[in-house]
Amino acid sequence: MTYDVGYRFSQALDPSGLDTIATCLHALQAAAKDCSNAGKPFETDPAVVLLAQHLGSVATIKMPDRPALRSLCGDALAEIARTPLLVLLAARGVSYDADAKRTFHTEARRALKRLAGDLQLPAKSFDIRVCEGGPAVSGEVILHAEELYLQVSISGFGGGEILFRRCRGRSDYCGELNHWARMPALLDTSALARRIAQELGLFLAAEIQPRLVA
Repeated sequence: MTYDVGYRFSQALDPSGLDTIATCLHALQAAAKDCSNAGKPFETDPAVVLLAQHLGSVATIKMPDRPALRSLCGDALAEIARTPLLVLLAARGVSYDADAKRTFHTEARRALKRLAGDLQLPAKSFDIRVCEGGPAVSGEVILHAEELYLQVSISGFGGGEILFRRCRGRSDYCGELNHWARMPALLDTSALARRIAQELGLFLAAEIQPRLVA
């Protein structure tokens, strides 16, 4: 393999082609690799510093000033806080994003545990399991009880991300007619439990009280 360890200096002296944040970042990453190839420290390399300064100037041109950017970041954080993770992940998808997919599985399992409690399912009368699937899909998080099969997934098929149907035991994977709900239904599992009981004709020992949603 041949190394062009001098290219970063030429690019730093004439960065005219680096006119977007993306191209500047690519140049910085390439400069870092050049430093490693040449055995030079990255932080104090003059080409790297010049390229970083050029990135700053491009970013200043492309975006508002610093106070405005801080305000926009604050607004974005507030919006994220108002949008629970499950809803956010359902909107953006998790395909080919292992971290997002793992987070989806964790959050869905937690929601299904709350739902099982609201459905008054005895501790050993149901299973919650994950079908991982491949990297292109979200996989499914499944609640399987004696009379209920429910799965949560993120896909473009069906009438929603939550599929539920009545079944005949935990060895019945086909069950009866499919019913659908959207992901936000998992934000209020007590309301979802009442809906499931009503649509599937399940018996609940007592009236489910609405859950306070933080």
